[in-house]
Amino acid sequence: MADVKAHHYDSLLQPVITEKSTLLSEENKIVFEVPLTANKADVKEAVEALFKVDVTKVNTIKVKGKTKRFRGKLGQRSDYKKAIVTLKDGQSVDITTGL
Repeated sequence: MADVKAHHYDSLLQPVITEKSTLLSEENKIVFEVPLTANKADVKEAVEALFKVDVTKVNTIKVKGKTKRFRGKLGQRSDYKKAIVTLKDGQSVDITTGL
């Protein structure tokens, strides 16, 4: 575990577990929430180091926070960034077990 650096854990905040991301897992894709400052190279490096898999592609999406009402006052949810990571054929990661 010498090649895993502390910043790898900072590049991946949490897995996104939704109905849509579960369907993507059948296509060798995993969805993670990442910091707004993370780029595709950081995400690829972190996934390869932490899960010992080969990444073929990384797509990132910035999600704008919704405007919601809380006790009659307008509020804003935080913006966040998602990364959809495509793995090499035949490889998979069980994200429910944790690290």
